[in-house]
Amino acid sequence: MSAVLPSSSAPARQAPAPAFSDEPLRGILLILGATALFSISDTAAKHLSASLPAIQIAWLRWVGFTLLMAPIVLRSRGLVLRSRAPRLQVLRTFGLLGSALFFIGGLHYLPLASAAAIAFAAPLVVTALSIPLLGEKVGPRRWAAVATGLLGVLVVIRPGSGTVGVAALLPLLSAVSWAFAMIVTRKLGSIDRASTTMTYSALVGLAALTMIVPLNWTEPSPVELALAAGMAVASTAAQFLVVSAYRLARASVLAPISYSQLVWSGLLGFFVFGNIPDGWTLVGATIIIGSGLYTAHRERIAGRERRSAPPEAAGSTAPGAE
Repeated sequence: MSAVLPSSSAPARQAPAPAFSDEPLRGILLILGATALFSISDTAAKHLSASLPAIQIAWLRWVGFTLLMAPIVLRSRGLVLRSRAPRLQVLRTFGLLGSALFFIGGLHYLPLASAAAIAFAAPLVVTALSIPLLGEKVGPRRWAAVATGLLGVLVVIRPGSGTVGVAALLPLLSAVSWAFAMIVTRKLGSIDRASTTMTYSALVGLAALTMIVPLNWTEPSPVELALAAGMAVASTAAQFLVVSAYRLARASVLAPISYSQLVWSGLLGFFVFGNIPDGWTLVGATIIIGSGLYTAHRERIAGRERRSAPPEAAGSTAPGAE
């Protein structure tokens, strides 16, 4: 994180945020790391959900999140709190809060892999919203890849098999909240620094949860506190990677790559909770991974074409139209 910290000699006014850089491969790699860390955090949250309420688990996550961000605030002498879009920062934070609360609530009733699979509606919502809200262009091949990813999710869930019930509404609501937060993250990418976005998420989220956590509190054990600390570290690192990724690549490119979280969730569900994915789950995971890899492949080809095209030809090519 030190790379994004303002230096001690920073001027009184916060330095301009760096402009958006179209580096899809780096953005994809960051998202892959974020999905692994989010799965680790979700595994800890599911373990805690057996004995602690969802609001308290989210509050413990945000306490650790805020403590980890405190050195950044102190080192910047408070300059990291200077946002050019504070309302967007607050909206993003409430999107993250809704996503966390709904998903943790769903983990109490659903297996980790099932909850993660249902939540994969989020990348599809992000792709759809990136057109009217971000002005991005998504070509038919990428739409086909995203639709294929949705097919893989449906194979994993298998509607009517008993997995989808009232409890499934919670990860679905989590997906919508997460998609909203990611769209706002993308809008903030060229406005505020990643450290500013992270700091607002920590402080605003903790303040909101602190007001409601006394309503549903259970005394945690030392082991639960240690597990909560690990959850907070993994979640904080994952959020930082997400913020950084969305400054390097388009939302419609990164969305399908988030499907890789299904793989991490399946592996952790097996090793931690003894849940063995069946054949349909493996087939669905293969479809999901394939759609993400194809999307990354198409973006790399388009990137090479843009870089090699003459200036007048490159200027006439609609970005993301492949």
